[in-house]
Amino acid sequence: MESLINNLLEFFYILIGLLLMTTAARVFMDKTHPTRMGTSLFWMLLGIVFAFGNFIPFMIDGIIILVMGVLTLFKQVQIGKLAELNEAESEAASKRIGAWIFLPCILLAALAVGIAQLTPLGGQVGIGLASIGSLLVVIFITKAKPKTVLDDSDRMIQQVGTTGILPQLLAALGVIFTQAGVGTVISNGISTVVPEGNRLAGVVAYCLGMVIFTMIMGNGFAAFTVITAGIGVPFVMMQGADPVVAGALAMTAGFCGTLLTPMAANFNALPAALLEMKDTNGVIRAQAPLAILMILIHIVLMYFWAF
Repeated sequence: MESLINNLLEFFYILIGLLLMTTAARVFMDKTHPTRMGTSLFWMLLGIVFAFGNFIPFMIDGIIILVMGVLTLFKQVQIGKLAELNEAESEAASKRIGAWIFLPCILLAALAVGIAQLTPLGGQVGIGLASIGSLLVVIFITKAKPKTVLDDSDRMIQQVGTTGILPQLLAALGVIFTQAGVGTVISNGISTVVPEGNRLAGVVAYCLGMVIFTMIMGNGFAAFTVITAGIGVPFVMMQGADPVVAGALAMTAGFCGTLLTPMAANFNALPAALLEMKDTNGVIRAQAPLAILMILIHIVLMYFWAF
């Protein structure tokens, strides 16, 4: 079973890599693109990492990622020519399909959870299989041609741009921080501020630490291991808190930080890019009041429920 899971995951990564390479080819063929060489190289390199990253030396993977960083630094990755939309056809399709357009979205979530909970394949494979299943449903409902699927995939990839790689880099950064002992450094620093044995101070430090570090990392999962090791265990759980309750609330407290940072590309930068919002932080501004309220609620819940 483990071999099957690994093979399926590898297949999904190769599929993503091929889509990225398709975008690279499209950009390269666009003679009017202002940064044709840099942009096509970026998407080709990212496609290689996704599709063949496990089959080439890790040192080469690292060099490729550094080259991608240099291309981004010098603003060599820009949106090129996208497939044109026919407004009349889009309007007619909207009236014909109606609310059925939401079916693939619901199906994706339901299939992913079902596969994760009811089969030994796990959540990652569940998301991959659910994505393919939902895509087939989209094609059936919309009667879209394969070219339309490729056109819209290219449009999304280019609109998201370089922020698309941010979640992977931040997740890797979390592992590096943990291995480097950042949690120990944080624990030593907090010990000079939080009074020993003060449960409330420990809870506040744990929740706010998760929020702040998630804002820095852009990823609550990456922040969890570092902050739990540095603050959660010595200042909350060692004071008698239930690790299950405290850990669960700490994770969702970190998600409050996700609502407040542009580093959370999937949640904040991506919608702003797809909706072509003038205010790139507009999503964050809308979420901030609720996020702050939820942070306070988490502190209260952890203090009364975990002990």
